[in-house]
Amino acid sequence: MDWGTLHTFVGGVNKHSTSIGKVWVTVLFVFRVMILVVAAQEVWGDEQEDFVCNTLQPGCRNVCYDHFFPVSHIRLWALQLIFVSTPALLVAMHVAYYRHEFKDLEDIKRQKIRIEGSLWWTYTGSIFFRIVFEAAFMYVFYFLYNGYHLPWVLKCGIQPCPNLVDCFISRPTEKTVFTIFMISASVICMLLNVASCGPLRSMVTSKHPALCPQVVLGFMGGHRCS
Repeated sequence: MDWGTLHTFVGGVNKHSTSIGKVWVTVLFVFRVMILVVAAQEVWGDEQEDFVCNTLQPGCRNVCYDHFFPVSHIRLWALQLIFVSTPALLVAMHVAYYRHEFKDLEDIKRQKIRIEGSLWWTYTGSIFFRIVFEAAFMYVFYFLYNGYHLPWVLKCGIQPCPNLVDCFISRPTEKTVFTIFMISASVICMLLNVASCGPLRSMVTSKHPALCPQVVLGFMGGHRCS
């Protein structure tokens, strides 16, 4: 996965965003993408190879591993980052479509566009879906792995295991620390998205908030009404 390309689109169109939008991008790419690429992949790189069960029964280890880890932590986090970044890209695409004179990404990076009509709803919807995706993935993560803590010993009695066997994962404490860190970063991103809804709520007091003439979009949370 080319994370640099994702940063170009999401971070580039964030040039004129408010402080909340810039903090969101910083947390997303520094505390989540960079940790995922630089550190987490090294920690989870040996997850299946070093998953050991105290039995020699053929197929038992593979079945137990698939039962306890149906989806790799790394792949699930990568999928989460793609989902939470997509709404921001949709806003940028809407703006590019709205302003046909934009010829390339460099134009999008330099410009600010007024929120008008459907663009206001696209921007508002992007924040809403980012919150939903963050919450949904945290729930899925908790449901798949039965919590955010990785135990030292896993009990497995699934066929073809001959009986209840003990299975062990490598570096469970280190993986637990990374898991809690990533979940905490996800919570922070969700709270930042909630905070960015504050200025939007103030627009609702007007009869036609989407047509507020002084609202300017910074693509990732950048707007102001004076």
